[in-house]
Amino acid sequence: MAALSEILPVEAVSLDVPAADWREAVRRAGDLMVATGAATDTYTAEMIENVQENGPYIVIAPGLAFAHARPSPAVLRTGMSWVRLAAPVEFGHETNDPVELVVGLAARDASEHTAAMGALARLLADPDTARALREAPTPQDVHAILGGGGRAEPEPEREPRKGAARGGDVHKILTVCGNGVGTSLFLKQTVEGVLDRWGWDRYVTVEATDTISAKGKANEAVAILTSREIARTLGDVGVPVKIVEDFTSATEADRVLRDTYDV
Repeated sequence: MAALSEILPVEAVSLDVPAADWREAVRRAGDLMVATGAATDTYTAEMIENVQENGPYIVIAPGLAFAHARPSPAVLRTGMSWVRLAAPVEFGHETNDPVELVVGLAARDASEHTAAMGALARLLADPDTARALREAPTPQDVHAILGGGGRAEPEPEREPRKGAARGGDVHKILTVCGNGVGTSLFLKQTVEGVLDRWGWDRYVTVEATDTISAKGKANEAVAILTSREIARTLGDVGVPVKIVEDFTSATEADRVLRDTYDV
């Protein structure tokens, strides 16, 4: 699987970019993936259409939008882009607006960029690293930080010592987004990091999926973790649907998991 620095080359990083609104901000991220050979202009239009159809769920953390669409013929190879805006823009998200950073993703499937998503999740989970990325003076500085790994958030002081997952059965949690390859995979990485620190990774599996598949798989899961917008789309699926506002926050993932398992 490709490393983050490989699928997000320095040429796909642009800083202090002007954008009049969220559509132009997403278009700027798409333009960089077109310029670096990851996708065509059609994919940029698909990213914009994704927000129009599913709402601003791609705004996964305060000030951060993760622009993407489904794998399609418009994706030439898996690649990413990084756009820091000259001035923040509104996407219409209830809690995470305005957006100052747009990360674009063009994925051929859900497997090639798993390692890259894990690396990006770890980097953005660390406040110091996230701040350094947002304040980096040049694209080369951003790329150097992206290639250097990152520290995870501090381990919670109180470790879970009981709960349903301590039984013999392996539980499944679904992380859900509109397409199953972008924000849901990002949240999956954050949740898995918490489960690993708990020592529960052998008891609970996490699967990233899209809204359509989630409805069919809900009966296999103990809970669904997703954004507020996607939760509205899912409706009542017969299992608890937990809202996560900040997909980069291990602290919030820890809280949601504790609520799910009453620990």
